[in-house]
Amino acid sequence: MIDVLLATSVGYREGEPGHEVLDTAFAARGVVSRWAVWDDPFVDWAGAGLVCVRSTWDYHQRLPDFLGWAGALGPKLLHGVEAFRWNTDKSYLLDLARYSRVPTVPTVIADNPVDLRAAIGGFGTAVVKPRVGASGIGVVIVYDAESWLPVDAGPWVVQPLVESVQHEGELSVFVFGGHPVSQVRKVASPQDIRVHSRYGGTSKAVTLSPDAALLAVDAVAATTEITGTQITYARVDLLHHDGRLVVSEVEITEPGLYLDLVPGNAARFVDAVLPHLG
Repeated sequence: MIDVLLATSVGYREGEPGHEVLDTAFAARGVVSRWAVWDDPFVDWAGAGLVCVRSTWDYHQRLPDFLGWAGALGPKLLHGVEAFRWNTDKSYLLDLARYSRVPTVPTVIADNPVDLRAAIGGFGTAVVKPRVGASGIGVVIVYDAESWLPVDAGPWVVQPLVESVQHEGELSVFVFGGHPVSQVRKVASPQDIRVHSRYGGTSKAVTLSPDAALLAVDAVAATTEITGTQITYARVDLLHHDGRLVVSEVEITEPGLYLDLVPGNAARFVDAVLPHLG
């Protein structure tokens, strides 16, 4: 019997980068774990004691299918479909912004081109993102709302350009069982604002800073209150904006754990999820 199934996508059949340390951490505790592609019809999800969503990094291409799959798993799916429904739509940042203790990157929702143009104009130089998206796909910088035309049909989120991402970088804090345990610093290339390596960004493990740790814990606590779901693992992305740290993302659906940079995240992840194993 499989104790834990780790949901992944077809591009990462063996698991997320650095998955070997996670596999080893489960085995060291006597737990049988296996990676399985979330939309593989031959996987016996019902036979597992627990399902954890990991590297399902194609969910944004087929969100209704992904949520349908998640909903069918019931309580054995950690975090659950309703939390995923909330988290996979970037409008969740508006919910977080309502919590005074959780400063976020200013965010405006635009459902049509008229609202989109107005939102961009309100920020001047703006960043436009799909409301449902991953890995920086579809993210563009817009300098002139009057001359720019979107290439997709929306809906979108619009934010100000946070220039610190290119020199100070984005901080990712990993929170397991409510505790901040590690931090990665990601810096975009001079030619882009996206920190992903495919766009020239670089990442490295750094010492966990007290201010980042505190904000990350507050963001996860607020997420727990909003969703009514115990958040077992999360990655909170932070940026410096207007002289303070602000939340840019709270990843509770399929947060990359950066196991290749922070192998210690593997044992922390296992320790956090095992109490949920039925």
